[in-house]
Amino acid sequence: MDSLQDPCNLESSGDARRDRILDPGTCSSSSNTGYRLFDRQRTIHQIIGGGKAADVILWKQQHVSCGIIIVATVAWLLFEYSGLSFLSICSDVFLILIVYQFLRANYAAFVNKQVRPLPELELSEELVNSAAASFRVKINHMLLMAHDITLGKDFRLFFKVVACLWLLSVVGGLFSFFTLAYIGTIVSITIPALYSRYDEHVDRYAGFLHQKFSKHYRTVDENVISRLPRSLSKDKDT
Repeated sequence: MDSLQDPCNLESSGDARRDRILDPGTCSSSSNTGYRLFDRQRTIHQIIGGGKAADVILWKQQHVSCGIIIVATVAWLLFEYSGLSFLSICSDVFLILIVYQFLRANYAAFVNKQVRPLPELELSEELVNSAAASFRVKINHMLLMAHDITLGKDFRLFFKVVACLWLLSVVGGLFSFFTLAYIGTIVSITIPALYSRYDEHVDRYAGFLHQKFSKHYRTVDENVISRLPRSLSKDKDT
């Protein structure tokens, strides 16, 4: 019985090798997917973590996504233009919520109406331990970097950290903390959805920019960063 032969199958026959040589794009088209932003191998929904949170970020639940934008905008306007402090606004919001829930529960008991039970707010021990372990690793890494910088062991790392802190200082001088938090919220709720929809176009232009940036970075690294000494202190022969 004759069987169809896949030109991309790794066989030792001469016909298969000749087909691959004459048509190299047949085998490479499935493996060569081109540049992908952040070198991702999974979908945006999987990278975000899946579940309801990913559905909200990717606008699969549009009413919830719109609600987050509206709440974030109202909160930003309150913090920026109300003249009240952060502590005052948070206290007022919690006060209104607590009074509302208290009156609602008592009114339902007065009219003999069943109140929908509230979910129990409790953090599991597994979640706390996982978060603590993750933070511990990151904090220890930052402390190790700070230790090397303060002892002058890595001047290149010192140069990069100073540049990043200076950039953060400039950005912080242009925007307030609440404005930065608002911008971060809007970006996190809109950019992933737009990228998920137009990922092919974004990856194509991002690949072009990545090549240009890599070329300039190699030039700076060869002419500036690579010439910086690892340590300012030199070992002396004793």
